[in-house]
Amino acid sequence: MPSLAVRHLPFYRQQKRFNQLGIKIAPSTLGNWLKPACQLLDPLYEALRFEVLNNNYLQVDESPIKVLDDTKKGKTHRGYYWTYYSPEQQVVLFDYQKGRSREGPVNMLQGYEGYIQTDGYKVYDQLLEEEGMNIILVGCMAHVRRYFEKALDNDESRAKHALLLFQQLYAIEREARDNELDALQRYELRQEKSRPIMDLLGQWIVAEYPKVLPKSSIGKAMHYLAERYNKLYVYLNDGRLEIDCAATVTT
Repeated sequence: MPSLAVRHLPFYRQQKRFNQLGIKIAPSTLGNWLKPACQLLDPLYEALRFEVLNNNYLQVDESPIKVLDDTKKGKTHRGYYWTYYSPEQQVVLFDYQKGRSREGPVNMLQGYEGYIQTDGYKVYDQLLEEEGMNIILVGCMAHVRRYFEKALDNDESRAKHALLLFQQLYAIEREARDNELDALQRYELRQEKSRPIMDLLGQWIVAEYPKVLPKSSIGKAMHYLAERYNKLYVYLNDGRLEIDCAATVTT
């Protein structure tokens, strides 16, 4: 039996289905029915918010969504769902914002202390300047790796070299999962095997980055890595941290 999640419908489709059954319901009526239900769910949302933000390790991402614009009939604007995910508890909090500016995470994370793992979006760097927050940013290896995959057609030799090092790092993470290592054991494994590879990656980027054209695909990939290398390195310091944000529910 299909889950209810695959049967969700926006109001305008529900209205059409009701019309086909001879039931005339205005869209405003459907909306007014939903509002009280949302109000009843507010305490649950606040409890979830407290639960998620009470962790000191979160993965954060933002995904665009088209939102109907009530000021322009038939038009939409781009809103964003900000996702706050706790890998340890495997719980997620969604926060809708009209834009992608710093106000959303600043308001949500006020008073937060701990790790925030993200992609390279500059807004997250700005959080380090906010009062009332004590944040350590953790990089996402998957985002860096994608740049080198795109650069294969531009500079196969350098791109393959970086991808081989990434592959080795991920093989170590797979070893930790397969052996069901706890956080301390994963930390010790990374110190033994992952840290030397990360050091080689850092030495390589320092030596090779000056030799490539900055605006080429490989140049952009190496710049992205060089700019975020210190944040990527952080995952080695705590066995609870993931190598990337692949577990985050958004893409």
